[in-house]
Amino acid sequence: MTSKTQKARFVGLISGLLLVLASLIAITQKGIVLGQDFTGGYVTVIDLPKQKSQTEMQNKLAELAELGVQDARISLLNDGSWRVFQTPQSTDETHVKQWIEGLETQWQASVLDASYLGAQVGNELIEQGGLAGIFALLSVLIYLAFRFEWRLAVSASIALFHDVIVTLGLFAITQVEFDLTVLAALLAIIGYSLNDSIVIGDRVRELLFEEQWKNSPVGNTIDQAIKDSMSRTLITSLTTLTTVLAIWWLGGAGLNSFAMALCCGILIGTLSSLAISATLPQFLGLSFNNYLKEESEAAKQQLAEP
Repeated sequence: MTSKTQKARFVGLISGLLLVLASLIAITQKGIVLGQDFTGGYVTVIDLPKQKSQTEMQNKLAELAELGVQDARISLLNDGSWRVFQTPQSTDETHVKQWIEGLETQWQASVLDASYLGAQVGNELIEQGGLAGIFALLSVLIYLAFRFEWRLAVSASIALFHDVIVTLGLFAITQVEFDLTVLAALLAIIGYSLNDSIVIGDRVRELLFEEQWKNSPVGNTIDQAIKDSMSRTLITSLTTLTTVLAIWWLGGAGLNSFAMALCCGILIGTLSSLAISATLPQFLGLSFNNYLKEESEAAKQQLAEP
């Protein structure tokens, strides 16, 4: 008979698969907005004598199209200044100079900073960031292959990919810039999302060796393992989430996307540990017999000898 906990885990598993599907659709349809770190481009930080809304600033930028301001992305910083980012494809150095002069004359704006990052540097960062992500994933997969019985290892790996894809899907949906801080957050999520999966997987293995659980349905064993580790899971996730929310609130605009990625990763990672990593082994046929090693015929003959 299926318990309420198992039903909840099955619903969570289906919901996780739907989230992955929705994230993949969002990534392919809308794409991920790469920040200056990866694309290169011009960044101008300005201060206005009178504060304006985001919509007013975007309309103002549209009026300055003749000065080379095309496809610009503007954001409000914590100190009240504005950050305008333009890709190398949307403008050039001559237009940027005209744009800065237009800001000072038409807007009476003070230009606090104007910088440029070459596209070649951005390409190198994309390559290095991709290699870092692949190395982190491979390292985790190798660890899981040696640490767990393959059913638990495969389930934890699928939960890991689920967390990363859903986080990327969130950035595709919200169109928040993906920069180096977000990449760092993704690498942190790769390590963090395994935390609960490993704890629950270890507890499942311990229970399978206890006499009262050897012949019990594996679904009941997994439910008990989740109950035994639930308090630890909640304490770890909530304390970490509190820290991340503090960074999001007080860390400034430069850390907003970093905190957003970590917040999503912690929430999704905790749910996937309970609904995916702990549920899939049940479908893959996990049981106490998986941990029993059959003795070879040679070993049996040696034991039979006087």
